[in-house]
Amino acid sequence: MDSIWTAELVDQLSALWQQGLSTAEIGRKLGISKNAVVGKAHRLMLTPRPSPLKSPPIRHAAGKAGPTCSWPHGHPGQPGFRFCGKRVVPGKPYCPEHAAMAYIQPKERKVQAA
Repeated sequence: MDSIWTAELVDQLSALWQQGLSTAEIGRKLGISKNAVVGKAHRLMLTPRPSPLKSPPIRHAAGKAGPTCSWPHGHPGQPGFRFCGKRVVPGKPYCPEHAAMAYIQPKERKVQAA
């Protein structure tokens, strides 16, 4: 199978990557798929991009970063939307208050005699 990656195309990819274009934008400009761009950038060991899905940890008033409650307040995309931000229960994504609402113990079932 012939490679689509000519020296010129690799140079163009590297330049567009340095400009900060998204992988989808680079793919459109070069006429290749986004996945081809991602794969080649990885093989070229270009500087990784931060994930748009992951946000940096919220800093507490004391200045120490740590896991914070991810209970949403409001609706995404609307003004005032935010996450709780309080310290979490170890091993859970929520603070004690929101963990109590999220994790409800199931009622015990009574075993009936046959």
